[in-house]
Amino acid sequence: MAYSPMTARSRDEEHRAATPLELFFDLCFVVAIAQAGARLVHALAEGHPAAGVVGYFFVFFGVWWAWMNFTWFASAYDVDDVPYRIATLVQIVGVLVYAAGVSRAFDENDWTVGVIGYVIMRIALTAQWLRAAAGEQGAARAAALKYAAGLVICQAGWVGLLFAPDDSKRWLFLVVAAAELLVPALAERGHETPWHAHHIVERYGLFTIIVLGETIAAATVAVKSAIDEHEALGLLLPIAAGGLLIVFAAWWIYFAVPMHEHLTSNREAIPWGYGHLLIFASGAAIGAGIEVAVEHAVGKAHISQLAANAAVTVPAALFLLMVWFLHSRHFKRGPAQQLTLPVSALAVLACTWAGAYAVLWAGLLCAAAVAVGLTLALRTTRV
Repeated sequence: MAYSPMTARSRDEEHRAATPLELFFDLCFVVAIAQAGARLVHALAEGHPAAGVVGYFFVFFGVWWAWMNFTWFASAYDVDDVPYRIATLVQIVGVLVYAAGVSRAFDENDWTVGVIGYVIMRIALTAQWLRAAAGEQGAARAAALKYAAGLVICQAGWVGLLFAPDDSKRWLFLVVAAAELLVPALAERGHETPWHAHHIVERYGLFTIIVLGETIAAATVAVKSAIDEHEALGLLLPIAAGGLLIVFAAWWIYFAVPMHEHLTSNREAIPWGYGHLLIFASGAAIGAGIEVAVEHAVGKAHISQLAANAAVTVPAALFLLMVWFLHSRHFKRGPAQQLTLPVSALAVLACTWAGAYAVLWAGLLCAAAVAVGLTLALRTTRV
């Protein structure tokens, strides 16, 4: 449609699914995720894990929050007319500008380009919330206006961050990030925007697939480059096989439960949505870790075997633990089912000390976690 009044969509709408525009929007984040992962690989391979993890967290927060802002608004107010599509295009431009500034933010703590990208995104998103407010009344209108005001205030904070002393930027970053996280809680007090549970769960699942797909792509490129240059097939096959098992198990475990049945209100949805920062970040970091393991295997990484192993096992264990905490535990019955993923996460972490075959062992343990979980679920169903 050329134009449609922006009114709230129904939470009970049947057959609600992600739109082609939403899928296209998600794909535009691949560049930013790849940039963040590449900088993490470099930092870990050079023996700077603390700086690498901190820098990765900061730039990934920007990626995740931009996606969050768009996704939840679209779930409630997507009318898919021409103005909506143009506003989404503007947000895509902002995402690409942010991606272009990832390396500077990571390496030099220079957030100028990243903040410019966010300004572009926020101009479009603020206009969307104002348009939603124009089509609402009462508490719904007030909530939309609160969102618009919150975006403007927080964006002013990001711009102000550019003028802060370099040694205080990251501490102030945490302050502004906390303010960002407060906006939905404050805006929706007294009125919940009509996000659609099934649609939201599907959107998060699709972004998880993109993150894990980026991991596969990064690991494939790393293995190919190593084989082309060193022909170290015997060293690389265990890493490639273990990495594939980890990622496939991660996909299986994430999609094992009907999460939309649990999300009935903001009380469940907001912590679940926010917790995905660690699921997305750890999922993407698995690919970076596999790249580091490959570089170590061919003698390019200036780190120990233990550190190279940890680059894979730590994010893999974190992914398993967070999926259990946010997803699985709400649907598991009995101690055996509840303990499967936490114990598996600890076992994967223990593989850090398994020497050159750590990634392979971690992959086998992740596959075993899937097999055990499936067996226990089938037994419960039969009973």
